[in-house]
Amino acid sequence: MSAAARPARGLVLTGGASGIGAATAVRFARAGHDVVFGYHAADPHDPAIVVRDVERLGRRAHAVELDVRSTASVDRLLEEAGERLASIDAVVANAGILRRSSIERMRDEDWYDVIDVDLTGVMRVFRAAAPRLDPGAALVAVASITGAIYGWADHAHYAAAKSGIRGLVRSLAMEFGPRGIRVNTVIPGLVRTPQSLDEVESLGERALRELAPTVPLCRIGDPEDVAGAIRFLCGDDARYITGAEIVVDGGLTVKQSE
Repeated sequence: MSAAARPARGLVLTGGASGIGAATAVRFARAGHDVVFGYHAADPHDPAIVVRDVERLGRRAHAVELDVRSTASVDRLLEEAGERLASIDAVVANAGILRRSSIERMRDEDWYDVIDVDLTGVMRVFRAAAPRLDPGAALVAVASITGAIYGWADHAHYAAAKSGIRGLVRSLAMEFGPRGIRVNTVIPGLVRTPQSLDEVESLGERALRELAPTVPLCRIGDPEDVAGAIRFLCGDDARYITGAEIVVDGGLTVKQSE
């Protein structure tokens, strides 16, 4: 069968309306994937822009309102993906939230909300996808250098969630391996996204600008840098890679202390 005659491969993505998610949708579209992605209603970014960008590349895209805190909502995303995609070849769990709170001020509900989105949400997505996957499919979870490598004051719940992704992915790699399904993690460093530009909950523009010279590659990452690593892990060149982690941080975490 010629490349033109093959059915399009399919990507299911969460957190697809902006940042790393939007860049990932476009990167996969360039590689021949149709895309079904989830977006949160409270996200101020318009998912129609991502749909447009994917369709301009000649691929199909469909946006689904999604709350990864809800099993029913996640199941609905995968049901729609199963109806609209010829196959589900890649699943990327990217949805996440970031909240600033010292441990002394943190309420139980603050803790549980971040854990529910940033860690349990990943589990829900992979659980719902599992029965729909054929051998050769790949799953990628987006973690963070916070928790996975570094700590971050006033963000203990976020760090705990992102650290937990590492154990989840390693265990699922063992569980899904006999089915020929791979599971990996991408760990972004300092990346210019709507989340990192939030001066209240995260770093903000000024802090990112000041931190850029501390990165060995002397710049803050772009969402496209992370999207490229995700695409690699879902592609044929990574067919013998599972349970692994790719750190996309411009060398920040291996830099010698000054």
